[in-house]
Amino acid sequence: MSYLRKGVSGEPVKILQAKLGVTADGEFGPGTEKALKEFQAAKGLAADGIAGPDTFLAIGLPELVLLGPGAKGEAVKKLQTALGIAADGKFGPGTKAAVVAFQEKNGLDADGFAGPATLAKISAFAGTVTAAAVAASEAPAGSTPTGEAAGPDGEPAPSKSVWSTVKGWFS
Repeated sequence: MSYLRKGVSGEPVKILQAKLGVTADGEFGPGTEKALKEFQAAKGLAADGIAGPDTFLAIGLPELVLLGPGAKGEAVKKLQTALGIAADGKFGPGTKAAVVAFQEKNGLDADGFAGPATLAKISAFAGTVTAAAVAASEAPAGSTPTGEAAGPDGEPAPSKSVWSTVKGWFS
């Protein structure tokens, strides 16, 4: 259920902006929205300028995917199918219960949210949500590609991971 849209700011927005090839300032403004709509239209997604799970998977940012109550779309339908429950593409109480059961069975934090660590253990997401994506989601915000944390002007980045940031929006 993590969604990035106009007006949102932070590290996840910077990550999205870098993928879109726009200035990665962490502020989701009109330029980011325009680039996102163009990407979505080119990929056959709803060109609404809102980046959610389906967009994150299409653009190659599985580390930003968070499926939870209220989420809708193809990623939810894929999750439901993999869990062996009715696949209507809407994450409701039944989906949450199935996710919790899956997480408990697989030694994961049983919080009912399907993020990178949970999705990586589901065969339907194999190849899309990899160990590297899980590691990227757990990296400190502002990490460089080599894993070194660096904030503006070279000061240490916050210790909070990208995933903690995303998940924190819904806790």
